[in-house]
Amino acid sequence: MSAEVSWKGVREMAGFVSVGKVGDMPPGQVSQLELGDGTPICLANVDGTFYAIGGECTHQGGPLGEGELDGAVVTCPWHGSKFDVTSGAVKGPPARQAEPKYEVRIAGDDVQVAV
Repeated sequence: MSAEVSWKGVREMAGFVSVGKVGDMPPGQVSQLELGDGTPICLANVDGTFYAIGGECTHQGGPLGEGELDGAVVTCPWHGSKFDVTSGAVKGPPARQAEPKYEVRIAGDDVQVAV
């Protein structure tokens, strides 16, 4: 099974997909990604460590990767729900349901997300 990420258009087989280069996303940034199957992902760089959670706000579907990152908390740009990018936990309303968390690894200078 293969997956494709539209952010960089890089494909990788079996389990993980490359979503970019470590140097392309500085600390304190988030990015909205979409896997080849349409799954939205919010990728965050917190002080040099990368995290990935669901990219669609559990409140009303806002794109979390287009929100603001403050420490390890991303704020949805639509209605202000807050999520911990290290765990997916809700940190502020109106969302009540946590985001799924995805495993992230660094392979060389590639950032990879588990699919």
